[in-house]
Amino acid sequence: MTRTSTDDSTGPTANAGTMRCLTKHHAGVGLAFSDSHPIPAVGPRDVRIKVKKVGICGTDRHIWEWDEWAAGRIPVGVITGHEFVGHIEAIGSAVTNYTVGQRVSAEGHLSAGVDYNSRTGNGHIASDTTIFGIDRDGCFADYIVVPEENVWPIHKDIPDKYAAILDPLGNAVHTVMSAGVSAKTVLISGVGIIGLMAVTVAKAAGASRIYCTDINPPRLELAKKLGATDAFDARDSGWIEKVRAETYEGVDVLLEMSGAPAAMNQGFQALRNGGTAALLGLPARTVDFDFNAHIIFKGCTVLGINGRKMWDTWYQMEQLLLSGKLELDEIITHEFPIEDFEKAFATMISGDGIKVLMNLE
Repeated sequence: MTRTSTDDSTGPTANAGTMRCLTKHHAGVGLAFSDSHPIPAVGPRDVRIKVKKVGICGTDRHIWEWDEWAAGRIPVGVITGHEFVGHIEAIGSAVTNYTVGQRVSAEGHLSAGVDYNSRTGNGHIASDTTIFGIDRDGCFADYIVVPEENVWPIHKDIPDKYAAILDPLGNAVHTVMSAGVSAKTVLISGVGIIGLMAVTVAKAAGASRIYCTDINPPRLELAKKLGATDAFDARDSGWIEKVRAETYEGVDVLLEMSGAPAAMNQGFQALRNGGTAALLGLPARTVDFDFNAHIIFKGCTVLGINGRKMWDTWYQMEQLLLSGKLELDEIITHEFPIEDFEKAFATMISGDGIKVLMNLE
C-alpha cells in the first residue's frame, strides 16, 4: 500500500491533492474508478511520477477476475498496475540522481537490497521483494511514488508507447538472453503478449530459426509476421517430428512462455539432447512431468526465469529498442482513456486486443 511518509519534496504540485485511479475495491470481479483519491506523499528518497501511459498485463487480469491466486495475495483497496511511463513531478529532499520533468519508468520489484541475492547481482529474486500494484499501490493512477533506486530514465528516442511496456518486454528479453539464442534454433511455446515479444527479441538477438506453437491461429500468423520461421497449432503434435527433422534432432533452445502442461511436455520433446530450456510460463497447478526423459537423460540445462535482471535487462532493452530491430507496433493493438477501463480490460480479456494501453494524459 502507499507509504505514509511525510511529504518532503520539491517540484510543482508537491502539496497534497486528489487524483484519478483504479483500485481493487472489493474481494470480487472488477476494479473501481475514483477521481478523488489522495495524491501519495513523497518521502526523502522518493520520486513522485505523473503517469502518462500504462499497460494492462496478465497479472492485472488475474486481479480483475479475482482468481484463487489474486484472492490469496492482493490486499483489497490497493491501486493496481505496474507498467507505465510518465514524468517526474516531485522529488524527495535526499534524491540526487533525478530532476523534476524527466521522463521515466520504473522497475516494479522493490527490495531493501541487503539480502544475499541483492548483494550478489540477483536482486530480481531477492527474498524480501514486494511489487507495485500487488503488495503496494501501483500505477493505474495519475501519480505513483517510487523509490529513487527503482527509477529508470527513458531515452529521448524511445516512444511513450514502448516505454510504457518495458516491464513485460523485460520478461521477454530476460528469457531470450538467458538462453543464449544467437545462431541457435529456437522454439517458443506460447505466443501470448510476452511470447510474441520473445519472437522479435530472438530475431534481433540473432536466432537462426524460430519456431512457435500455440492454439490461437491469429497469434501464430502474427508470430510468423514478426520473424518466426514457422508456427504450429499445438493441438496437432505432428509438428514435433517436423521440427526435429529440420534441426539437429531438436531445437537448441526452448523458451516456454505458456505455462500449459501439454505445451511444456511438447517443448521438451522437441528440444535436442544437451539443449537449453528457459521457463517463464506459470502453470496454474502442479504439473505431471517426466523428469527422467525430459531433463536427466536429455542432459539439458533448465533455467527458471523470474521478472527482469536489475539492471542488466534494462540496459539490454534500451539498446535493442534503439537499434530499431524490435517490432512492437502490431503487438500494441489498443489504447483507451483510463475512464474507459472496463472496455480496455474487456478488449484484453476477450483476445480482441493483444497489448492494451490506457492513457492518463
